[in-house]
Amino acid sequence: MRYFIEFAYNGKNYCGWQYQPHSPSVQETLNKALSTLIRTEIDVTGAGRTDTGVHARQMYAHFDHEEIRDTAKLIQRLNSFLPKDIVVYNIIPLHDGAHARFDAVSRTYEYHIHTFKDAFDNEGSWYNFNSLNVEKMNEAAQQLFNYTNFKCFSKTHTDVRTFNCDIKEAYCVQNGNKLVFTISADRFLRNMVRAIVGTLVNVGMEKITINDFKDIIESRDRNRAGFSVPAHGLYLTKVIYPYL
Repeated sequence: MRYFIEFAYNGKNYCGWQYQPHSPSVQETLNKALSTLIRTEIDVTGAGRTDTGVHARQMYAHFDHEEIRDTAKLIQRLNSFLPKDIVVYNIIPLHDGAHARFDAVSRTYEYHIHTFKDAFDNEGSWYNFNSLNVEKMNEAAQQLFNYTNFKCFSKTHTDVRTFNCDIKEAYCVQNGNKLVFTISADRFLRNMVRAIVGTLVNVGMEKITINDFKDIIESRDRNRAGFSVPAHGLYLTKVIYPYL
């Protein structure tokens, strides 16, 4: 049978989702826990990749195994066995063709910024002490809906067939010294969200204009876009499937 596993993790101690031979990854940690408790070799396939230090509030992966009679008990055992920075919420039996990566129709990320020094939020939010014009950042973010090719925000030398993405929402919300940028799309390119945020920050600091922002997208040149903001402020927050 094919099972989906819903979980979350703090990415601070991991090289990202995907297995790396000499660094701890979330995928490897989850594989080892499932294999140990189920007593057979398990290899999970994730909904996507997150980079070193990036977090996930909701992530899915799938694996194949014979019928699991008591998923609630397995969830409890996994949460006792796994390190404290990974938590399993659900294990869901699905049809054999279900695929955690290819069947996802939408993914949502948040990027967290604090604009005044915070003694308690340094590991999950990026401290940017500069004054930001959030209204202009939102105006720039709305321009994203007018485009589909986002090569300018993609990591260079990446082997993808297309740089096209269908962005469904993109906006900033400020609450006091906290600023959260939310973006949803059918897919994301490597480093895309962090590059978008870095470019929006340049808009917010009034280093570039809205027209400059549009020109950057149209250029399809990563060198013209803004810097990549630090990974520790980025969260994968939602993955949507047509059958969940």
